[in-house]
Amino acid sequence: MSHIGKNIKKIRTAKKLSQAKLAEIFDLNRGSVGAYEEGRAEPKIETIIQMANYFGLSIDILLSKELSTNELYHFNILNQKMDQAHHFKTEIKKADKVGGIHLVKEDYYIEYIVNYKSKDFINNLPSIQLPVNFKGNSRAFELNGSEMEYHQNGLHHGDILLCQHVDVLAEQLQEGAVYVIVDKEDITTKRLKQVGKKELIFACDDPNYQDKTFVVKEITELWVVKGAFSTYLNPPKMLEEKVMILENQIQDIQTKLAQLL
Repeated sequence: MSHIGKNIKKIRTAKKLSQAKLAEIFDLNRGSVGAYEEGRAEPKIETIIQMANYFGLSIDILLSKELSTNELYHFNILNQKMDQAHHFKTEIKKADKVGGIHLVKEDYYIEYIVNYKSKDFINNLPSIQLPVNFKGNSRAFELNGSEMEYHQNGLHHGDILLCQHVDVLAEQLQEGAVYVIVDKEDITTKRLKQVGKKELIFACDDPNYQDKTFVVKEITELWVVKGAFSTYLNPPKMLEEKVMILENQIQDIQTKLAQLL
């Protein structure tokens, strides 16, 4: 069952468009829009494609899923932020810029995705100064999310990650290292699990999250995490981990003793 009619009405309402205005945008008559919304007819595939492109939604979502009010709210917010990002005009206060490593804060992720090639944008990002000296291009990212935290250990939401740029095509990537991955949709932080010729598989330190595969040619930028600044004090390791470490040490001693005898 197609949900296109209900979705057209919900999107039109969310965008504050009349049936006549929507019809004008897609070269339809107002009666056709009414028929779509009431389920008496469905638009042609050409019209569906135009609507999907115009509103920035996938054809699959328009046809197979009835959009919720919450999804429409976030859809509007995302579109507003993307539009603002494309018209970004160095709005960060100059007072925030003190030199050092340029910092990409969580609330500037979308702006960075759009403007990462702009020298004006990069130069006007807030900066931090730390006693580090990375070779090559460096950047700091504010971590968004808790996927790299497990049992309160690891990297935490809001931590500042100190990173060095790597060429995803030319560099020798290190499995097990933590990377910040920038693509056209998001900025994510994950641990490199497996390197392939065309794809890279990343994992989260929290095993409750699934691995994610990135197509190499679709990665915009790749940054290896060289250090992190956190205001969060990690708790002592879990008792089970301490016991495991002790058992491994005992096993190593027993192996060495056996070799001597």
